[in-house]
Amino acid sequence: MTPDITSATNPHIRSLAQLKRRRGRDSAQRFLIEGARELSRAVAAGTTIEEIILSPDLASEETSSLATTAPGRIRTVGEVPFAKLSVRQNPDGIIGVARTWTPGLEAIDCQLVLVAEGIEKPGNLGAMLRTADAAGAAVVVADPTVDLFNPNVVRASQGALFTVALAVTDSATALAWAADRGSVYVTTPAGETPLWGADLRGAVSVVIGSEHAGVDQAWLDVGTPLRIPMAGESDSLNASVAAAIVLFEAVRQRS
Repeated sequence: MTPDITSATNPHIRSLAQLKRRRGRDSAQRFLIEGARELSRAVAAGTTIEEIILSPDLASEETSSLATTAPGRIRTVGEVPFAKLSVRQNPDGIIGVARTWTPGLEAIDCQLVLVAEGIEKPGNLGAMLRTADAAGAAVVVADPTVDLFNPNVVRASQGALFTVALAVTDSATALAWAADRGSVYVTTPAGETPLWGADLRGAVSVVIGSEHAGVDQAWLDVGTPLRIPMAGESDSLNASVAAAIVLFEAVRQRS
């Protein structure tokens, strides 16, 4: 079967390639969902899928079956134009084109909340979403440096972007909301309260700051500074690792 599109310079492929950049996503209000696992979870969550890009030469039988059952028009493409859209070393031959959305705080009805403030690396934000989903927590992305629809956020979340309770807002709004709903704990190496000594039950917001600058002082002024005990010479942990440790300590306490 000859694919619908065989050239990487095809105007439609060039237009979709713009969605790999934030400016293109913001302008078109569209983003790419690459991978059968991620796309199947997006479909199951009711995400609006407008188009399926399928490379028959790369796709497995299972992936091709997903393309026929998912909503949206199917366009078959060759390996070369598919590579122009892909961000993976070993792509599985399927990409969904979906509408972006703006998740608000009103969508969150969860006792345990992770506040990701100013996170700079897409992989870290995606991993935080995945961890929060596993821990049964919601996520508030405050003052985002990287957008939710970055292809590497989608990939690192492994579909949790579509399943976790989620909001995006500025830090001032997030801080007021978190302080009003319950306890606020702010992870920082200088925190006096060790993680094991904190009461993480009930309505709790846990704040993880940016990889470079840490948590903004405004959060420290409102919340309880929380320290993850560390025995080695390192003065901090990866942001997504710190989030996982704190969230699952909360899970342990709640169980």
